[in-house]
Amino acid sequence: MIASTYTKTAPANILLVEDNPGDVRLIQEALRDEKDHIHLHVVTDGPDAIDFLYQRNDHENAPRPNLVLLDLNLPSLNGETILETIKSDPDLRKIPVVILTSSQANDDIEKSYQLHANAYLIKPVDPNAFMNAIQRLHRFWIDTAHLA
Repeated sequence: MIASTYTKTAPANILLVEDNPGDVRLIQEALRDEKDHIHLHVVTDGPDAIDFLYQRNDHENAPRPNLVLLDLNLPSLNGETILETIKSDPDLRKIPVVILTSSQANDDIEKSYQLHANAYLIKPVDPNAFMNAIQRLHRFWIDTAHLA
């Protein structure tokens, strides 16, 4: 696994695992002004996310993400399985994973934290509130927190 290259002066690599094109577009728009500070990589299903993380198949040259934004409801392989894979691998477990989902189910929230999610963010329905939440998430995880 490639070591992280993130510093406060180099762009952060964010892996977005999201199958909803509308949500992807809103996240890209919310982070548009940060394109010099982040590289947003998008995959739309679980197997593609695992390939990105392990630099396999079409993602042999993928950078190690500094942050993963993970939807729970994905085709082929759900977000819980991806989260469990990340947090059980010694090379990946220190990557912060933020669950970004529409699920408000207490079972989903509790299970995500049991699997060591770093945060659980319920997607706001209003597009402006959604973009604002993404910008706040960015300010904390990229501008404020110190990432490995």
